[in-house]
Amino acid sequence: MALYINEECIACDACIDECPTGAIEEGDPIYFIDPDSCTECYGFYDEPSCIAVCPVDCIAIDPDNTETPAELKFKYQKLMEEE
Repeated sequence: MALYINEECIACDACIDECPTGAIEEGDPIYFIDPDSCTECYGFYDEPSCIAVCPVDCIAIDPDNTETPAELKFKYQKLMEEE
């Protein structure tokens, strides 16, 4: 599953520095998460770090982009190969 940022985002920058894959980008007016790059922090942390640091709790699981743990692992491995 990828995560998404809802309209309550205050564009505070807290999540951008926390994202280990660079999936969070600045939008207008709110930030957004690229589902092709978001691994929900698989391979980095036990839980998505962006959710933990968001001061307004505007980051949630995107029901339109569900992925199994195996798919998240595959995406993580592909992203690591690209580095």
